Amino acid sequence: MASQITNYQCPACTGPLQYAGDSGKLECEYCGSSFTVQEIEALFEEKEEAAIEATAEAAAEEAAEVEEQIDSDGEYETSGDYWDLEGEGLKAYNCPSCGAELILDETTAATSCPYCGNPSIIPGVFSQTLKPDCLIPFKLSKDDAVRALKNYYKGKKLLPKAFADQNHIEEIKGVYVPFWLFDGQADADMQFHGTRVYSSVRGDYQLTTTEHYRIRRAGTVDFNMIPVDASSKMPDNHMDAVEPFDYSQMVDFSTAYLPGYMANKYDVSVEECAKRADERAINSAVSMVQQTASGYATCVLEAKRVNVRRGGVKYALLPVWMLSTRWRGQNYLFAMNGQTGKLIGDLPVDMGRFWGWFAKIALPIAAIMALLMY
Repeated sequence: MASQITNYQCPACTGPLQYAGDSGKLECEYCGSSFTVQEIEALFEEKEEAAIEATAEAAAEEAAEVEEQIDSDGEYETSGDYWDLEGEGLKAYNCPSCGAELILDETTAATSCPYCGNPSIIPGVFSQTLKPDCLIPFKLSKDDAVRALKNYYKGKKLLPKAFADQNHIEEIKGVYVPFWLFDGQADADMQFHGTRVYSSVRGDYQLTTTEHYRIRRAGTVDFNMIPVDASSKMPDNHMDAVEPFDYSQMVDFSTAYLPGYMANKYDVSVEECAKRADERAINSAVSMVQQTASGYATCVLEAKRVNVRRGGVKYALLPVWMLSTRWRGQNYLFAMNGQTGKLIGDLPVDMGRFWGWFAKIALPIAAIMALLMY
C-alpha cells in the first residue's frame, strides 16, 4: 500500500505552487498569485499532519498484510515475487493530484510528479527521524543556474562540442541537501623553528647573519556551524567546494520552502560526520595559529597538539543546483550553490582538440629552433 504525500496548491486556482527565491514567496505560474511562507503554513498545516498520519497508518496496514500472508509453516502464500535486497530503501507514494503511484528512495522528502508535474512534499519522511532545525531557501532560480553552467562552458577550448550540445542543461535540479552543522572549540599548542636573515657590508666583505628562534603559539579557536553534508549520495568534495553559505539568511525549517525542489533527509549519522567536522576544525585551527607566527624569513612547524571540544549540532537543509550527466561512458557532476552561485564541475577533454592545439604550438616552435640551429 502506498503512503500518502501532499502538495501545495494555489488557494485561488488550485494550480501548483513553487517557492521562488527572488521574491521569497510561493508563486502560482497559472494565475500569478503569490503567498508568504507563513500564509501557506497556516493553510496547509492540517493537510501536512493528515499526510504524516496516513503514512504511519499505511505502514501499519502494510505490515499487517504481510503478517496475514504468512502461513503456519512461515511461508509466503503468494504467486508473485517480492523485492529482494534491491528493493530495500524504496517506498511507494500516491500523488494527491493525479493519483499516480510513485516509487521513490526512502530518503526523498520532496520531488515532483512525472505525470502531472505537481511539486510533492512527503512530510512523513521526517516523522521517523530528526526534523531539520533550519534551512537556507534557494535564492537563485533555475534560469540563473542554466546561465551559470553555459558561462562555465565558455572559453573551454578543449571541451568536446558534442558534450555541451548533448549535455541536457535544462535537466538541472534544485536539491535541498542535508547537512550537519557543528559548533565547537579547538585548543591548539604549536611549536615552530623560525629564522631571520640580515646582511651587512664591512669593507670588502658582505656579511650574512642568520638568527634562529624557537616559536611557540597557543590559543583557542571557536567554530560555529561547520558544515558536513549528511547524504551518502553527494560527493564530499563537491559539497565542500560550493561553500561557504551565508548563515545570516537561514530560517526555521518549514516544508513550505520545498515545493519546486527536491529534498533528501540525512542517511549519514551525526557520529560519522563528526569525524569530518573534527578534521576541518583541526586544519583550520592549525592554519589560523600558524598565520600568527609572522615576521620570519622561514617558519617550519616542528610540533603541534590540537584538542577539539565538540559543542552543539544543528540539522539543516542547504540549497544546491545539481546536474549529473554521462558522456562516453563516464559520469560528470556539476553543483552550484543555490544561494551564492559558486559553481564546481567536472569537464572532459577532447583529445583530438588537445593534439590539434599542441601541433599548432609545437610545430612553429620546432621550425624556429631548427632555423636557429641551422
